[in-house]
Parts: sequence; structure tokens; C-alpha cells
Amino acid sequence: MRWIAFFSDTPDMMDIRKERQDLHFEYLKKHESEILIAGGCREVPGGTFVGGLWVLEVASKERAVELIENDPYFVPRCRSYQLLVWGKAFAEKPVVL
Repeated sequence: MRWIAFFSDTPDMMDIRKERQDLHFEYLKKHESEILIAGGCREVPGGTFVGGLWVLEVASKERAVELIENDPYFVPRCRSYQLLVWGKAFAEKPVVL
């Protein structure tokens, strides 16, 4: 099942990003078979990160939550998330970014 995680960051999250970036990227790489797409979101090109987006393909909501909450970037005082099931239109068409 596919899930979308929308992350919202507080301004303090920038310090966490700087401290844990390498660990975060290692974590994404380790779980790339389940975290299909991941990236930071900004309000304008080159602006400060204000959140992020993941597309996950996992067996359950519980697994999605586990992946999110074990990510080195997940610090509840600085980052919240919304987790939704995602049904891609044109299911037969592959997505290439």
C-alpha cells in the first residue's frame, strides 16, 4: 500500500537538519525499498526548508509510522507529520522523476 507523509517543520528543525543530515540520508538509503521518494519542501526556490514529503510503499500504516518515527530527522518538538493513503491516478503508468 502506498502512503504519503507530509512533514511540517518548526524553525528549530534547521539545526536538527544540519546535525543529522548524514544519518538521515543513510537511513533513507537503508530503507529505499520502502521509502520510494523523499525530499525537503521550501516555500520558494532556495528558501529555508519548512517540511518534507515521502512516498512510501509498505505493508501497513504501522510500518509507515515506524519508518517515520525512527528517522534521525524525526524530533517531535521540531517536526510533525500527516500520514495519508495515496492512490495514484493512472496506476498502470510508471512514475519517473
